[in-house]
Amino acid sequence: PAREFRDIQVKVHIRRPEKDSWAYLGRALVSQEVVGQSSRVVVRSLTSSKVLVAFGEVSELQAEKRGNFVVVGCVEGSRVISWSLNAVNNSETLRLLASIELACYRCRLAVVDPRTHTKSRRRIERVIKEDRRRRHRRRKDQDALIDAFQQHHLGDDVP
Repeated sequence: PAREFRDIQVKVHIRRPEKDSWAYLGRALVSQEVVGQSSRVVVRSLTSSKVLVAFGEVSELQAEKRGNFVVVGCVEGSRVISWSLNAVNNSETLRLLASIELACYRCRLAVVDPRTHTKSRRRIERVIKEDRRRRHRRRKDQDALIDAFQQHHLGDDVP
């Protein structure tokens, strides 16, 4: 008998392309919807019941656990939208990560064409890594600019 998926309550943050900071979207409920042979993970706002995001087999993403957070990097072309789902505890976080990975694993492609599957995974990893590198470079440049302004005391000679 199939075990029923228990919804997971999370706090949701998003980092949009070309932004370095996270924006809080509120509390949400993560559920798993099964349609035929495939399933998808749906993140729905607790207050409005509106779907914030859904992850499925067609999603190009990479999910990783960071503490009680699951950070999901979604690749759209050359842009990356990052979702941070903060679960209540470690076991809920692991359950969340497992459900996203299971729903998004391209089993048909992995069986039918393993080479294309591997190339697709590598491309997703590369785009996410490049996005991270760009963000870190921007942050480093901003910090250097702030340090330069502080060293020159540019705000001191204002009357």
